[in-house]
Amino acid sequence: MRGGMSLTGVELGREDLGDLAQALAADGMPADDLAGPDKRFFAFDDRERGRIGFGGFEVHGGDGLLRSVVTVQGMRGRGYGRAMVAWLVREAASRGVRRLYLLTTDAAGFFGRYGFTAADRHAVPPAIARTEQFTTLCPASAVCMVRELS
Repeated sequence: MRGGMSLTGVELGREDLGDLAQALAADGMPADDLAGPDKRFFAFDDRERGRIGFGGFEVHGGDGLLRSVVTVQGMRGRGYGRAMVAWLVREAASRGVRRLYLLTTDAAGFFGRYGFTAADRHAVPPAIARTEQFTTLCPASAVCMVRELS
């Protein structure tokens, strides 16, 4: 993290998903499947600047799906996206995730800088392939990426 950045992440309860849904909608990202037992979403704050973004993941055994990473308007270009992804990777690993997948329509370069590599969408584990992100919410043109965590 850049000097002066103090990022904290707090897990959102089901009743707190409205702010996340708004941030995703404002960025043109899907927000129709935020609730569920395997889904964990977090709000991220900077002590100096307040709310800076959201992100989360789904856990399916040793595999996970990175979800809904969004930096709020006005906070972009300051290294927060990188900090949120690093935090989410550590948190997913602490919950037993060994491989973390994602789908993106426009941020493959961003995620590539942080250890994610292109993967064949048709070769993902069945539990990941059955998620709403893979089956209905993200277009077939979305790039599938993976990162080994262990």
